[in-house]
Amino acid sequence: MSGRPASTVRAWRPAVPGVTEVFHARFTDHAYPMHAHDSWTLLIVDSGTVTYDLERHPHLAASQVVTLLPPFVPHNGRSATPAGFRKRVVYLDGSQLGDQLIGRSVDEPVIVDELLRAWIARLHAALVVPGEEFAAEGRLALVGERLRGHLRTRAPVDPPAGGAVLAHRLRDLLDAHRTAGISLAAAAGVLHAHPAHLVRTFTSVFGMAPHRYLTSRRVDHARRLLLDGMPAREVATAVGFYDQSHLTRHFSRVVGVPPGAYARSDRTA
Repeated sequence: MSGRPASTVRAWRPAVPGVTEVFHARFTDHAYPMHAHDSWTLLIVDSGTVTYDLERHPHLAASQVVTLLPPFVPHNGRSATPAGFRKRVVYLDGSQLGDQLIGRSVDEPVIVDELLRAWIARLHAALVVPGEEFAAEGRLALVGERLRGHLRTRAPVDPPAGGAVLAHRLRDLLDAHRTAGISLAAAAGVLHAHPAHLVRTFTSVFGMAPHRYLTSRRVDHARRLLLDGMPAREVATAVGFYDQSHLTRHFSRVVGVPPGAYARSDRTA
């Protein structure tokens, strides 16, 4: 036995417009594989340091900074030390930060802003207390305004060129077929590219194979449905997995806990 505390998670969907999920976690050994969300990931680390890759570039999330990861862009995550890390995450929808700002956040996901970090901590303080939704809305408004200010001061990012265009088109196609799925041959026909070239290009640009990306998007959808109260066996087929065991295997690999434990976690855990 290592003597280290077990990993724990708390996840819920508050009645606060603009927030799709709140996720508090302490991990010791879990390493996130490459995955993607359809929401903005606003992260603060309370202890430890997280090292992660975003579009093949390494970054650190430490306790003194704010980390903002854009939607649809694959990333991973793991502790930089054996002691693990503790983090608090708010997932924000497009009403808070528009898709036009995604490019500006890819290269610089780390924001050094002591006041912003304090506001995010105050937002979490309101989110964990039932009945404080109005306070949370007000704090979220301040956080969103300051985040938009940071992103808009950055130089616009040119659209991807060359093979990256093809990779982004395949990503859009996978998102459009998230539940039903699409064969590689069908995708190649739509995009007028050889299947092997599609896989090589996508993997080179995003750091993960197309099937891994599609699986992570299904896990992301499953998180929402589980927090809405849908049974795991129904969630599995609703998001495109073959059965519950198929969901459990991939969900545990990405999130760090099985679907049942995730669904039972709440703000009073």
